[in-house]
Amino acid sequence: MLTHRASGVINFAHAALGMYVAYAYYKLRQTGELVLPILGLPDRVKIVDAPTVFTAMSVAVALSAVLGLLVYLLVFRWLRTAPALARVVASLGLLLYFVAIVKLRFDRSAGQLPLGAILPAGSVTVSGVAVPYNRLILAAIALAVATVLAVVFKFTRFGMATRAAAENEKGALIVGHSPDKLAVVNWTVASVLAGVSVIFIASVTKQLDPLSTSLLVVPALAAVLVGGLRSFFVTSFAALTIGMLQAGLLNYSTRSTWIPSWLPRSGLNHALPFLVIVIALTVRGASLPGRHEIRESRLPFSPRPRHVVPVTVVGVGLTAAGLLTLDSQWRLAIVVSLIASLIALSSVVLTGYVGQISLAQYAFAGLAGFVTAKLTEARGIPFPWAPLIAVALTTLCGVLVGLPAARVRGLVLAVVTVGAAVAIENLAFKSEALGGLGRVQIDRPELFGLDLGFSAKGADNFRAEFGIFVLIVVACSFIAIANLRRSPTGLRWLAVRANERAAAACGINVTSMKLEAFAVSSMLAGMGGVLLAYRGSLAPESFAVFGALALLAVTYLGGIASITGALLAGVLFSGGILTHVSGGTTGGTSDTAFAVSGLALVIAAVRTPDGVVGFFRRRGAGAGMRLRARAATGDGDSSAMAGSVEAR
Repeated sequence: MLTHRASGVINFAHAALGMYVAYAYYKLRQTGELVLPILGLPDRVKIVDAPTVFTAMSVAVALSAVLGLLVYLLVFRWLRTAPALARVVASLGLLLYFVAIVKLRFDRSAGQLPLGAILPAGSVTVSGVAVPYNRLILAAIALAVATVLAVVFKFTRFGMATRAAAENEKGALIVGHSPDKLAVVNWTVASVLAGVSVIFIASVTKQLDPLSTSLLVVPALAAVLVGGLRSFFVTSFAALTIGMLQAGLLNYSTRSTWIPSWLPRSGLNHALPFLVIVIALTVRGASLPGRHEIRESRLPFSPRPRHVVPVTVVGVGLTAAGLLTLDSQWRLAIVVSLIASLIALSSVVLTGYVGQISLAQYAFAGLAGFVTAKLTEARGIPFPWAPLIAVALTTLCGVLVGLPAARVRGLVLAVVTVGAAVAIENLAFKSEALGGLGRVQIDRPELFGLDLGFSAKGADNFRAEFGIFVLIVVACSFIAIANLRRSPTGLRWLAVRANERAAAACGINVTSMKLEAFAVSSMLAGMGGVLLAYRGSLAPESFAVFGALALLAVTYLGGIASITGALLAGVLFSGGILTHVSGGTTGGTSDTAFAVSGLALVIAAVRTPDGVVGFFRRRGAGAGMRLRARAATGDGDSSAMAGSVEAR
């Protein structure tokens, strides 16, 4: 709430930042060394030989403050006037980076960080149940912090200035308040709260994991929406209630006998925040506050596809030639890039064309893959009927998730979709009926007696037949979306993205356009998931939330509003063509790749909102303008040429 009030940012990396600080704190307590979070710098520096709790906590507080200050000054300060999408992807890039840097620089294999107690031990009996003191103290600290923040924001000059800047930055500047200075203080305080909170949580639960700890942001965001992005008290009580309900649901689900076998008993509590988010948006979605900025933000440029047929023929011909002539590792890299480009295309449709920020596309792909596996293995439904049914169900699921888009958009919609992604991951991918935590192998697809399987023995592995099949599906999908972009439907999508009220005034049904985009997008993601399922064995971790963030990173880097950007995202995706060319592990992922993807996402959000495709388009347009100006002015002086360029 502090970061949103200070700079209009819903920081998805908030818990991840606190997670890194907690790792640094406990490592400092263990060895006296401070682990640095910046690639290229030394891994760690010696601070003290035998640090006490006070010493280590002081260093952790200072580290949190410095990180919060740097994150704002280096990233979000430059995104104050950027679209909501740029701010979301920048925070997602930081989330990826912090998770990856912890995996790279901390030895988690031993799992022996000294998560010692900080709060007093003991318990008190309430209605026959022993409640540990440390839980009560932690709840009291949370409510005390909420009280202090509520008082500061309501009665102090600083708090009122922050509220004024959040509602209208122009007005705050006119009366002499600097939004930058206010944001620096709030970001610093918020980061310190994140670091200290996760340190306390780890000392109480004796658990600290990069992935699960970073995803604590999801129930926190649910509580923030219940509080309407305004009330510290309501948010705190909502967070405590969600936490207690999750714990109670987990305890009850492991003991009850009436819960169906197809529901994962350990995943119901993780789906609760998504339910709370949907209820909160249904009740008060239209009343959630916006933020007035100093100047209008520029949306990513969405070029009109040209020369679709000749470009497709050339691209398909070159790719098919590569599949038929190159070795098996090249075939694997090409197939990985093709499938990744198809899922990236789903983000281009929904986010680039309609402006709906979705973080659930990879989850939809995984859902289609696992439904295909279930229909094939358990029901005996053959190819191609099983994947067609799976894609249809995924499309329906995408429309259901998109229903809240009729009431909200931008940052809040991103909260909905990340909650949906976490719920799908825990309810579907961890369901025993869909393979549980083990790996799922699907029978080889056959069409008219032709074996389309991917695997084979020796040098024939990663068969070209499957690659050609994937190429045909991807090419047809790209042609269809290119035609949609050039059609009246595509123009209506862009109108909704630019200004929903103006689009509605022109007679466009905004809700219908959004749901159409969600349907098309989830269908594309489902097709990509089916292809992934037939590519090889499936596992729940294959479609984890962090893989989705990595794919969104390369999609935004390539060009979130461009079909060419989706193709480039496939090339850049970890395990694809670029990985093979650079000598990496083809078809796999790495923590270093996640860290680089996170940094690239942040840099792209700040410097090149149109992505690599937009960058070269602008450079090409600029070069063309200079050539035309030089031709128009002949050998005239430079001032005449500059004037011609400026006029054009």
